[in-house]
Amino acid sequence: MTTPSVPLPRAVSFSTTGLPEAQKIALWEDHNAQALIGLRCRVLGETALDATELNLQLEQLHLARVRGNPHVVERPAEVIRRTPADAIAVYLTLAGEAFFYHDDGVLTLRPGQLLVCDPDRPFVRGFSRGLEEFAVKVPRAVFREVTADAALRAPLVRDVTGDVTVRSLRRLLDRALRPDGGGAVDERLALDLVAALVGGGATRPAAVHLANARAFIEEHLTDPNLGAGRVAAAVGVSQRHLSRTFAGSGVSLPRFVLERRLVRARALLASSPDLSVGEVAARCGFGSVDTFSAAFREHFGVRATQVRGAARSA
Repeated sequence: MTTPSVPLPRAVSFSTTGLPEAQKIALWEDHNAQALIGLRCRVLGETALDATELNLQLEQLHLARVRGNPHVVERPAEVIRRTPADAIAVYLTLAGEAFFYHDDGVLTLRPGQLLVCDPDRPFVRGFSRGLEEFAVKVPRAVFREVTADAALRAPLVRDVTGDVTVRSLRRLLDRALRPDGGGAVDERLALDLVAALVGGGATRPAAVHLANARAFIEEHLTDPNLGAGRVAAAVGVSQRHLSRTFAGSGVSLPRFVLERRLVRARALLASSPDLSVGEVAARCGFGSVDTFSAAFREHFGVRATQVRGAARSA
């Protein structure tokens, strides 16, 4: 007897575009109170609120991708009493600067910075240049399990440029929250990454190391000198530990790098058929055209020139 497959959770989109201008803010507030976190909202100037939110409810976590024009949101005490979140919020700024005003001061967040805060403490957030961000809502009980701390005493800020774990979380969220449909989400890994970011210590450090290594590799595939030593240094572990971590995933680090380069090369050959095979090889981190051509044919069963020729014909 075949066990029926469990359908993947689907993201649900809500937008103020096309709504009556007089109702946009009220409907946006109602949506957020039900789907994410209850807020009061106001626009800057006379421009109507133009905002879109993609929500994905997992078994424990709630993920969202939010876009909007300049506006301000606030969560005062009366809103907290009416709609308690009982959760910890993680915001990752993708575009536009944002300020975060809370009882201990003001923080300014730039693209690539991540904020972890307790939404059951009053705050004001402002987006003078518009907003694009990821949001993760972690139930307080779950946050306590993964960090051994139920109360976040002060907001935390992490920077994507200096923290590969932030970049790993961003990659995970980007794959999950795509308007045309995202892929499967490793919810446990998302929790491990959050735990590592707030300093509580991930329950599965090897999973975090693997995710961080993969994120670093994806960012440096064009470098022909990319190797285990550089990846291990970026992740903060020894080469031996990193090799064991990859071996446990079923694919060695060198093989993972090679396969990712080949996948990127095939996509480039199909999308840019005017490039020579040598140019594609160089752009994907191969030091030799012959090495690239042989690896490509072995992996895909066709020549790189055949893929490029088919793309040209199409």
